[in-house]
Amino acid sequence: MSKKTRENISLLIFITPALIVFLIFKLFPTFSGIFYALTDWNGFNKSFNFVGLENFLEIFSDTNFWKSIIFTIKFVLVMAIFGNLIPLFLAVAIESRPKGKGLFRTIFYMPNMISMIIGGYMWGFIFTKVLYYLADNFGMKFLDHSWIGDPNYAFFAIVIVALWGASGYVMLIYIAALKGVPVHLIEAASLDGATKIQSFFYITLPMIRHAITICLFWILSTSFQVFDVIYSLTGGGPGRATESVAINIYEEAFRGNIRYGYATAKSTVLFLIVLMITIIQLKLTDRKDNGI
Repeated sequence: MSKKTRENISLLIFITPALIVFLIFKLFPTFSGIFYALTDWNGFNKSFNFVGLENFLEIFSDTNFWKSIIFTIKFVLVMAIFGNLIPLFLAVAIESRPKGKGLFRTIFYMPNMISMIIGGYMWGFIFTKVLYYLADNFGMKFLDHSWIGDPNYAFFAIVIVALWGASGYVMLIYIAALKGVPVHLIEAASLDGATKIQSFFYITLPMIRHAITICLFWILSTSFQVFDVIYSLTGGGPGRATESVAINIYEEAFRGNIRYGYATAKSTVLFLIVLMITIIQLKLTDRKDNGI
């Protein structure tokens, strides 16, 4: 047996446990979900009927689903902008400090150590109790709104909580990227008369473009799948005003008519959207790696 063959066998043995876990918990549920999307299974009965593309055709006339798509796209666009700008600002602000970097990194990363379900309930208490108290007792009348009960403010409440939960993680990626920017380039630019703002836009920003691409598409893919924040904060309400695609699928599968087959058809559509975003991300990353 050659050395290369032994290395390949060792590698295969090493990755086999991870491969088994991936097949059982990732690949199998994906393909079984696609299969059930072609049936009328309700999730409980052993028997079901094969309906072909009927579930997918029904999606075109499902107004609630398309409303949830519109809401999700609006949420994704807002998160794509502020979910990158805020962490980038935090990363630059922290890295520019001579002291206390570790403390501020820990503070801003702490929300990632809390389940967003718990975080949503925490913020629900803040929106329904704390803000009203501040408005009544400290004259902060601009806080006196129905943050969860009013559809217009409920969207902003969800965005605030989502940014609170995601910013710390994205911030760490940007901090790692900023550490890779050569200091001597910044110093040379400063000696040539460039301001800090000019150095940032013409040196730092182009050199962390890979991190920007990664963070942007991570935000896009996770925002399309948003569930826990909305579920714990508004439950998709008031009415269906803050119902995302994931919440709509959950309601279809586990509440009301309990149409598991139809819900998996919607899940397949969501899967294809996220897959398309991932493919675009990989293509763009590959083009930049090749200098195109």
